[in-house]
Amino acid sequence: MERYSIGDDAAFAELYDAIAPRLFGFLRAATRDEFATEDLVQQTFLQIHGARGSFIAGAAVMPWALAIAKRLMIDGARRRRVELGLFAHPSIDGDRDASPPAAMAAVDDLLDATRLERRVWQRLEALPEIQRSAYELVKQEGLSLKRAAELLGTSVTAVKLRTHRAYEALRAVLREGGVS
Repeated sequence: MERYSIGDDAAFAELYDAIAPRLFGFLRAATRDEFATEDLVQQTFLQIHGARGSFIAGAAVMPWALAIAKRLMIDGARRRRVELGLFAHPSIDGDRDASPPAAMAAVDDLLDATRLERRVWQRLEALPEIQRSAYELVKQEGLSLKRAAELLGTSVTAVKLRTHRAYEALRAVLREGGVS
């Protein structure tokens, strides 16, 4: 992983051969679905590829890869739960056995989440350019602090400070929205 993280693309094959079997085993046991397992392994390697520049030399690769896989699995389960909750309403899909109060609660939660997301994006757009740029490079693009600093023409410390200030501004929006 260290070679791959510094740009040696040929090291990917070795990395894949070393960790893919354990990822497959972990995800197959957790999902019990061969297709979901394959998708999650691919998504995990995409995440690893995107974050390879931020890999810490000397760190253990397997716990990091398993954590990424677990997070992807949890996020997918949450997304499916929201989708199923939304479509359980009788007026949407004709299912008369669905509980209208539960379905309406799911719709209300989705609307609340949409409103909160809109406020977060508005606050992000209102940030000073230097904070927004640092945040977008590090959190949305997945660049390492060092690479973001290079692109912004500043120090790693400055990028840390800028992203921290952006986080604090976005956390304030979440607190106002009742999310901790």
